[in-house]
Amino acid sequence: MIRVNGVSKTFGSGEAATRALRGISFEIAQGETVAITGPSGCGKTTLLHILAGIERMDEGEVWLGDSPIHQLSENKLSELRLRKMGFVFQSYHLVPVLRAWENAAVPLLAAGISQKEAKERALEALGQVGLANWANHYPGQLSGGQNQRVAIARAIVGKPELLWADEPTGALDTDTAEQIVGLLEMLNRHLGTTLVIVTHDPRLARRAERTLRMVNGRLLHEGGKES
Repeated sequence: MIRVNGVSKTFGSGEAATRALRGISFEIAQGETVAITGPSGCGKTTLLHILAGIERMDEGEVWLGDSPIHQLSENKLSELRLRKMGFVFQSYHLVPVLRAWENAAVPLLAAGISQKEAKERALEALGQVGLANWANHYPGQLSGGQNQRVAIARAIVGKPELLWADEPTGALDTDTAEQIVGLLEMLNRHLGTTLVIVTHDPRLARRAERTLRMVNGRLLHEGGKES
């Protein structure tokens, strides 16, 4: 589903230049759960942003199926994200003046779907994450774990093929983090969603089918050898 060939990214120039990614290549199959791990500053989030078309690479190619992420215009990338991708972040990014169902419906409304249908699908998504009874609550009335569930409902409301998660449990306590991980695994199994998780949490990484470990902008092969 995802093919990455020789991706490199540098921030800044001259003596201040920082090489965030150095010739990274790998593939991810449809329906696979992959964790991208490594120490802070190793390039994990930069890689995720490039895979999702949020950040532009300097060199290399990224393919999502037959779509060349590295060649698409900003408008085409926005359309692709709306149609095929969902996003979960550590800080939730919920709108405080919107109720849970309204936050979950945001991607559908952005895609031009009617409010009636968007609400029906948002309520369905909230039910899938165990928040059917909290649909009319605002983020300030919910716990951190519940807000992350709303964020996951928003990510899956459009039934995406691919779900990106950037430190989805980083702001949660251990028990709540375990619940969120179990929820993501359930969505992967039941919906067939390809799941790519950036995390520094080894417990979360071990739950993935495959782990890609990064150090200094490079991937490590098994045995610790840099690629």
